[in-house]
Amino acid sequence: MTDFNIDAPREGAVFRAGEWRDVRGATGGLARVLVARWTDAAVTEAVDVSHAGHDGLHCVALTLRGASVRFVSNGQVVCDGRVPAGMIQITAPGTPVSATFHTAYDVLHLFVPQGVLAKCYEARFGQPHDGPIVLDDPRAFADPTVERLAQALALAHANDATVSHMFCESVTTAIVARLVAQHFSQSIMARIMSGKSPSSSPSRQLSPLPQWRLRRAIEFIDAHLSRPLTLEEIARSVGLTRMYFAAQFRRATGVRPQEFVQRRRVELAQEILRREQCSVLDVAMHCGFRSQAHFTTVFKRFVGRPPLVWRNSAVTAS
Repeated sequence: MTDFNIDAPREGAVFRAGEWRDVRGATGGLARVLVARWTDAAVTEAVDVSHAGHDGLHCVALTLRGASVRFVSNGQVVCDGRVPAGMIQITAPGTPVSATFHTAYDVLHLFVPQGVLAKCYEARFGQPHDGPIVLDDPRAFADPTVERLAQALALAHANDATVSHMFCESVTTAIVARLVAQHFSQSIMARIMSGKSPSSSPSRQLSPLPQWRLRRAIEFIDAHLSRPLTLEEIARSVGLTRMYFAAQFRRATGVRPQEFVQRRRVELAQEILRREQCSVLDVAMHCGFRSQAHFTTVFKRFVGRPPLVWRNSAVTAS
């Protein structure tokens, strides 16, 4: 992502935070997403910051430039080292966090009230969520769609510190909607793989793929990751047409079948990279990628780092 320089802010939808994760006294009753920019391009010594957590607000951190940082959430180290631009980290309400920045940093913080999460959930799944929504996975991850949206917001703010509330609300709503859909899709998949029924999030227009068909499709995908897979093949394995299967699969998981297949290929590649000393090309071929370049591109999109960089960090961590 591009690094942006900003002057002292004027009043607008995005404000430059004077303190880390500062929301200017906003409470959990906030009706819209509040956006703060935490940035310093001239760090000469380590910057230690901490926050006790916001009551009723999720904090979504979007990294605009790479930085060396140690981040701790609720007493657990989430990352300690170089964090590339484009990484995302979500802190649930009331979660104490701290960080030490060793280099220059530029981060957008989105403070998301429960009402916005609820609207995004209902728009995605066609019915209200039962109870408060909590996105409680503190691990950092990458998402190219969210990265581009964050970049657009940062660029607009760099060009005009008084960027309109309408533009800001549109972009932040798109980001939150994406994160909500991903969170619940992953929760559904975890339940299915553990033999439980998926949580109820059906659309009124089309029912999700039945659990038995979904499990069979996943088993078929996992058994054939080493070769090219077509949508027709997967649909045929569960006795459905290509279009109907794709629609029901997306209703059940929140992602397109092709995206799910790529994710499973990357997960398999991570297992091989972690336990075996084979070349990146061999891993790419074993996991069904058409070339090493294609594998590297897809791997970085899902994981946030190239395969070799990820392998080295995984080996060091173990």
